[in-house]
Amino acid sequence: MNLPGFRTRLHRAVALALLPLLVLTACGSGDTGGTAPAGARAAAGDDPVADVRKVDSIAALLPADVREAGTLRVGSSVGFPPGAYYPNGTDKDPEGQDIDLADAVAKVLGLELQRQDASFETILPALGSGKYDVGTGNFGVTEERLKTIDFVTYINDGQGFAVRKGDTKLGKQKITDLVQLCGLTIGTGAGTTFEATLTAQKGVCAKAGKKPYDVKVYAENAATLTALQQGRIDVVMSTINGLRHQAAQPASQTEFLGEFHRLDVGFAFKKGSPLTKAFQAAVNELIKDGVYARILEKWGTTASAIDASEINPREHL
Repeated sequence: MNLPGFRTRLHRAVALALLPLLVLTACGSGDTGGTAPAGARAAAGDDPVADVRKVDSIAALLPADVREAGTLRVGSSVGFPPGAYYPNGTDKDPEGQDIDLADAVAKVLGLELQRQDASFETILPALGSGKYDVGTGNFGVTEERLKTIDFVTYINDGQGFAVRKGDTKLGKQKITDLVQLCGLTIGTGAGTTFEATLTAQKGVCAKAGKKPYDVKVYAENAATLTALQQGRIDVVMSTINGLRHQAAQPASQTEFLGEFHRLDVGFAFKKGSPLTKAFQAAVNELIKDGVYARILEKWGTTASAIDASEINPREHL
């Protein structure tokens, strides 16, 4: 046995085994204009949602049956900070920007959320079948999704790229054209705008006379990161906030290559849902009273703030 080589492999295996835990719990640094660092986890006791109270005039916008029931079923994709994740294990409550915003909206509306974890790609179809009343999971607003889904926006996030730290295939250049990815293997999430963009634009390499890029799709963000660290993929396409947060964690050993395409992000509902006006009014109330800004500052996502919530805005092109 080659003992030095064995030790190297053992150390690498241990590091990879610990990586998901480290990525979810380590604090990082980043330039966010004087607000909380982009990779920062919320400080203990920092709870902007605690003082939110019901606003009767906004709750009155809810359908009568919803007000009487006092609950809403939420399909929630949990697993990628700073949006929604389990910093203390899956037997504890999830935390994150999306969790705080949904809870704050619910308090304004006088409702209790019945949150159910679900894989990202299953939530939007389940809204149409009536399994959930609302979906959360950093769902970007696209023209295709607007055909079957209603959105109430709450942040502006979008698409970005990251590579392994020290990888020189792309250097540190910002990805502005998918032709830059020709010949590489890209990892991304199933059912996402990233998968849709990469699939729709796959012909750009042939037009440029280059070898096509390959796309590998993963159901879990942790699996995508592991594939990157093991060299099975060259680059990750995911959310701007998520990749920026990840790169701020030393354990992740990734580098953020910047923003590619901005998208509005919103609560998702089945088409024609009677809940959208109430949710929009609740988000705007949180913006007006400052709770919204405090939540985004808590999670280091102030750069994604919006001035007002919209229902079904057009996709950013």
